[in-house]
Amino acid sequence: MWLVPQSMGRTCPVHPKGSKVSAPPNDIPTPSTTATWRSRLYHQDLRVDVRPGKPGAVPLLLLGGIGVSFESFDLLVEALGPDMTIIRVDVPGVGGSPTSPLPLGFPPLAWMLAQLLDDLGYRQVDVLGFSWGGALAQQFAAQHRNSCRRLVLISTSTGVLSLPGNPKVLAKMMRVESFYDAKAAAALLYGGDEAEHTEDVRRLFRNTKVTGISLAYLYQMAAVACWASLPFLWLIRQPCLVIAGNDDAIVPLVNARLLARLIPHATLHVFAGGHVEPLAAPKDFAPRIAKFLA
Repeated sequence: MWLVPQSMGRTCPVHPKGSKVSAPPNDIPTPSTTATWRSRLYHQDLRVDVRPGKPGAVPLLLLGGIGVSFESFDLLVEALGPDMTIIRVDVPGVGGSPTSPLPLGFPPLAWMLAQLLDDLGYRQVDVLGFSWGGALAQQFAAQHRNSCRRLVLISTSTGVLSLPGNPKVLAKMMRVESFYDAKAAAALLYGGDEAEHTEDVRRLFRNTKVTGISLAYLYQMAAVACWASLPFLWLIRQPCLVIAGNDDAIVPLVNARLLARLIPHATLHVFAGGHVEPLAAPKDFAPRIAKFLA
């Protein structure tokens, strides 16, 4: 197993094979804020980003939506403040990670994440999953329960055994062109009047690479189509915060209510809005998330 620094316009230290990577040994967050590595696991490269915070605290692993790179979390990372160590990953075929030769379901992806965290030197993390990444987060929490301390699920569902979103909206999301126009993207991702959210969406996607219909996108769709968390939600014993919008056309609110009811130690927070507000306008959500993880 090895880690290779990836050039992302930052100065990244080189870590030899077998080395451990952790936060800097002082009480002041590093001014560079991030370092990026490419990890080869299961003969699969992953693009990984680590924003070191204060040492000793439990890091936060962020898992993103279908077809979007981890830059979609940029605004949330900024809102959470510099003290928290944050790990972001592009799953195979997304952002800077190449497509896997064969489809990977959520169980092998969760195993891959566990091995990555071990290589980085993190024995336990908190996990936040958004939309598609929320399904992977559920799998990780159940499959590697000792590695996951707390769980945050945003705008996500239980997989194939869930209430699907608006078919017209889901069909438009499969076209990458839908995200090039900020107003059109706002209409898909927000509830209510999309005009007032156009600038939020423009900021959200300013650095984000979006993958449209492709083999990688189909692999991600297949992972959801062949998976359901309903049979094992009772195994998720970690404290869990479920966040959902009451006007989400992609993942209807009833799915969050189901998650909160069946996960033993879950708390539900419903906000007025659609699918993406916690990422596009995180100032209203970051304090709640930080308090839950404290």
